[in-house]
Amino acid sequence: MDDLQELEATADCLEALGNSTRLAVYRLLVKAGPEGLPVGAIQEALDVPASTLTHHLGRLIWVGLVQQRRRGRQLLCTTNYACLDRMMNFMQRECCQDDVSRAASLGRPGAARSRRRGSR
Repeated sequence: MDDLQELEATADCLEALGNSTRLAVYRLLVKAGPEGLPVGAIQEALDVPASTLTHHLGRLIWVGLVQQRRRGRQLLCTTNYACLDRMMNFMQRECCQDDVSRAASLGRPGAARSRRRGSR
C-alpha cells in the first residue's frame, strides 16, 4: 500500500470511528477478543435497534475494521486486527513521531516527554 492509499484508508477508519455508536460497537468487539461476538449480543449489550446496528456494522465492515462470518445460525462479528494495527502504526509513524522529533529538535525535551506521556 502506498502512502496516499494508507492515508486514505486511515482517514476512512477514523471517520467510521467518529460516530459514537460505531465506536461503541468497535470497542465492544476489541474487548471481546479474536472470538468476536454474535450480532444479537452486540445489539443487546448496546441496546441499539437491529436496523441501526446493521447500518453501523456495514460501515465498519466497509472500511475493514470488522469482519463477519457465519457460525451455525449466528452472524459473528470480529475485529480485523490487521486493519487496526495498520491504522495505529500509521498514526504513530506519521502523526505522533514527527511532533515528538520536532519538539526535541526545538530544544523542548519536556514538550516531547509530555506529548509521549499523553499518548499512552
